[in-house]
Order: sequence, then C-alpha cells, then structure tokens
Amino acid sequence: MAKIILVDDELTMVQMVAEVLRADGHEVFPFTNYNGVVDALSSHRPDLVITDLYLDKTRPHGLEILRKARELSPPPSVIVISGFGTVENAVDAMKLGAIDFLRKPFNLDDLKLCVRRALNFNAAVAENTELRKELRRQYRFSQIIGASSRMQEVFRLVEKVADTPTTVLVLGESGTGKELVARALHYNSQRSAAPFIPLNCSALPENLLESELFGHRKGAFTGAVTDKDGLFHEANGGTLFLDEIGTMPAQLQSRLLRVLQDKEIRRVGDNTGVGVDVRVIAATNENLESRVQEGKFREDLYYRLNVFPISLPPLRDRSDDIPMLVAHFLRDRVHARTGEPFRVTRRAMTALTTYRWPGNVRELANYLERASLLADSPLIRVGDFPPCIQAGAPADDGKEEQQSAESATPVGAAIIPGTPVSAPAGPAAPTAAGAISPTGLVTLKKYLRDHELAYLRHAIAFTHQNKEEAARLLDVSLATLYRKLAEDGE
Repeated sequence: MAKIILVDDELTMVQMVAEVLRADGHEVFPFTNYNGVVDALSSHRPDLVITDLYLDKTRPHGLEILRKARELSPPPSVIVISGFGTVENAVDAMKLGAIDFLRKPFNLDDLKLCVRRALNFNAAVAENTELRKELRRQYRFSQIIGASSRMQEVFRLVEKVADTPTTVLVLGESGTGKELVARALHYNSQRSAAPFIPLNCSALPENLLESELFGHRKGAFTGAVTDKDGLFHEANGGTLFLDEIGTMPAQLQSRLLRVLQDKEIRRVGDNTGVGVDVRVIAATNENLESRVQEGKFREDLYYRLNVFPISLPPLRDRSDDIPMLVAHFLRDRVHARTGEPFRVTRRAMTALTTYRWPGNVRELANYLERASLLADSPLIRVGDFPPCIQAGAPADDGKEEQQSAESATPVGAAIIPGTPVSAPAGPAAPTAAGAISPTGLVTLKKYLRDHELAYLRHAIAFTHQNKEEAARLLDVSLATLYRKLAEDGE
C-alpha cells in the first residue's frame, strides 16, 4: 500500500513495528542508525517516514531526517517517536513539518492509527495537487476561445498582465466570459497555488456584503454569534474576483479603496487592521465612467481599479469565432456528457452566425446544450434551435440532410482557425512560387506538405503557441509535431 522508512536504534522495536506494518500490506525499509537513511530517502521516495528522535542518545538525528524528508518533492509525511518525549520536542518536530509525535512506549494500535492518518493526509494533498493542476489546465489561455482580431488583442493583454500584481478591470457585456478571463489571469500567475475567490457584488445586501468581504467579530451586530473571517482573509496570497463591481454600495467602495491602497483589512467590530496580500480583479457590464459622472461610483476607486482594463467584445462583433465556439462546446460539454459526437449542419451554422446573441457566449453554450437534448440524432439541425435563431436560417431547400455529411461541423472539426464552415473544404490552388509547369501544378508531395504545415500553424495559433495543447488537439505526439515543424525549419 505505501513505502515506509522506519528508523529506530532499538533492533527489537524496529523488527516488531516492521512486522506490523508489513502485515497491513506496506513496504518497509528498516534502519537502526542514521547511516544510509538520507540516501534511502532519495532512492526509495517513501510515502511515510517513522523516525526516532534520538538515535544515539546524544543528538536528535530524527530532526535531521525530518528536514531531509521535507525537502523532497513531493515530501513524505513524517511521524516522530521518542522515549524522551517532551512538549518542546513535540513542538520542534511539528514546526519542522512532522504530522504526528508519539512518545515511547506506545500502543501499536495508536501507531497504526497515526499511519492511517498520515497516509490519508498524503492522499488528500495529492488530490488537492491534482485538482489544482486540473484547474490550471482548465483555465489556460487556450481555453478562452477565439481567433478574431478582437480576441487576439484580449489574449495579448491577458498574457502581459497575468503574472503581475496589477489590479485588472474586466469590461464586457453579460455572458462574454469575464470570470473566465479572471480565472485565466489567476491560474497563469505565481498566485495559482493560492485561492481564487469569486464574489458577485450584486448578490448580497450591503450589510451582508460588508461582512462577507471583511469578516466580523462576535457581537459586532445582531446575528454575529461567532467570529468570521472575510473573503479578503480567505483569499490571502491569491486572487479576489469582484464581479458586478458597479453595484457596490458607496460605503463599501470607500472601504475597498482603503484596502487597495493600504493592503490592510479591518473586520466589522474590530479596532485594528490586519495586513493582506490579495490581488483584486474586478469586472462590470456597466459603464463605470457614466456612474462616476452620476455620482454613483467613487472616482478615486474607479481610477484605482482601472489600472489595466481588458475589454471583452460581444459575440455579435466576432461572429467569425462562432464555428470555433460551437466545436468547443460540443466537444467539452455535450460530448463529455453524452459520449455522442454531435454535429451541426451548415444551414444551422448559418443561422447561428446570423443571430445577434444578446446573451453572448453563455447564451450560445446554453442553446447548444438545449439543441443536443432535442435532437433526434447526433446531427443538430435548425429546427433544434428556438425560433429566434431559426429566423436567421437560409431558405429550406430540403437538402439539409444531404448537406450534413460534407458541411456539418463535427466535434473538434472547427476548432482550428481558417477551417471553412459555410462550404465544403476543397483543394486550394497552389501558389505560383511552387509551380513546376505552366499549369501551375506542384508535386503532390509538396502540395500535401504545404497544407499540412498550414494546418499545424493554425493549430499552434489557436492554442496561443502552446504546442503541447496543439499536439493533443491534432492527436499526434509532441515529438511528431516538433519533427514536422523542424522539417520546415520552424
């Protein structure tokens, strides 16, 4: 079950504990002195270390083993045992990272309980690490979908400011992906291992919003029956995302300004402040300049938040991105839920690109989810969408079914910028530079190679130069991708 290094200067003790642990299915590496333990830590990469504090009664070798163990990545849990156990010994061990301290003589059941607790802790840490990795994967820049010039500018700004402490103001209509941008900023920064905490400022009344943000002391107001830490405290070291910042009440605007300036918060009912290290990312779908002129938003706070604005375009202004977004949602949402490779007919795609999308990307994702539930097969037709979208479809010539095979958009097919959706993809005319005869023809090998390279470049551009992600989308190994690029000197 687990690799365990066991260190104790009493041979009988080592033999007994090793036998008990092996009976539980663990692999045990026993030692009776300090020699060889450090090398064993590197070579065996244990899940758990159980070490005596004093191995020769004069020097606390156990603390040295503890230090060496905690330097590993990932570090194993460490249980320290000692026949000279004191509170000071235990405190020293725990300060250095020991998960438990046992005083000899101990009950073997107590030891087994400590071992289970330590291994459960390891599992929780590993799960947390994987979840954070998944979050980082999920909120890479490549998860913000779009190849239009407006979105390329967004990508450029996000990449420049992500790994800085700068306050960012994300502007855009509802449904354009403001929180997705905020998460991308967080998970592509040095704060990615710390919390990302979102809060919709319009979701709570003023008194609750103040307590939620800054916390309160017991008895500070009716209902405050215990001390409570606020979101600024919880986000310490990480990022606090304040959505709909334009709705924040005037009194809280003043308090937020103080936090941004002084890096200090004060709970409701407290007389002293506490320092915090929190990056604030704010978002709004309102015109904050107009609210400032109307006296509804503090001018000084507006300038403090508007250090680095990022404006997200509405979907109607980047309709060229709709085929790419359709493929993304069909793959990551619909296909993940149903296992079916849903496709959208050319006529349905025309209707989608014609619609004005007042709800933006969120509305598109919801309508595709709805259409996949209504569709009689993995082929989504115009009739599977609501009337507001059907109105933009071209006249029905009765050939939607026949057209679907060559012009439908399958999962993953429209994710590469430049792939045509309105008409079947056909061979492009070769360039004059590659001509080998008056007809303008080139060799088949060169023709295929040129088109392959163009497709590879499209994939890399789509993933914002993330070649690993491009290789995954193209279903080739990263080594193959590099080799094919190298053949062209890239």
